[in-house]
Parts: sequence; C-alpha cells; structure tokens
Amino acid sequence: MTDPITDMLNRIRNAQAVSHPTVNIPFSQIKYKIIQILAKEGFIEKFEKKGKKAKKTIRITLKYIGKTPAISALKRISKPSQRIYFPYKKIKKVRGGYGITIVSTSKGLMGNKEARKKKLGGEVICEIW
Repeated sequence: MTDPITDMLNRIRNAQAVSHPTVNIPFSQIKYKIIQILAKEGFIEKFEKKGKKAKKTIRITLKYIGKTPAISALKRISKPSQRIYFPYKKIKKVRGGYGITIVSTSKGLMGNKEARKKKLGGEVICEIW
C-alpha cells in the first residue's frame, strides 16, 4: 500500500456506502490524529484503539443522521506523488464552513479553523464535508 491515508478514507467511504455501523483501520499515529479531529468536529460518533503492537487497529463508530451518513464526501488533496502546501491565508472554508480541511502544520495536525486562528500554514492532507 503506497498511501495509508487514502486507504483509511476509502475504508470509511465504503463502510458508509453500505451503512456499516463501525469500520476497523490499521493503526498509525497520523491516522489516529486525523480520526481525533473528525470526532472533535462531529463527523464520527466515537473511536478507540484495539490490539497490541503490530496488530493495533482503530475501531471507528460511524455517525448517521437518520439513514444518511454524517460525512458526505472525503477528498484527498496532498498525495505522495504531489504534495500541496498552503500559507494560512490561502486555507479556505470548505462548503461554506460545513466541512473541514485537515492541515499538517509545524505544530501538528489540525483543522482549517484552528490553523487560520494560529496563523499556521502547511500541507493540506484532505477535505471532509
């Protein structure tokens, strides 16, 4: 697998397409931080670490409003083949403020609102709305 973040986004997208209540994702620190941001912004219900050492996974409980998923789209912006960087002034609102952009800054991963507030630019990982 060349891009684990894209794999994570695809697993979430596929699980929501067939209305699964949970999805398991192989653990990594960056994926865990992205999931924390999604939970803080209200896109997922809850998450937890499972397993030990090499068998660690993250179990995500997906959020649905009625029968529709809370996440309507996941879009990977910066890829291993093409990195996209923005200064804080160019990080815009997603879908009129209904979505978020996850940015990797020098102070760690954060959502677009927090990055603009702290005046930090960086690599734009993905957009979720």
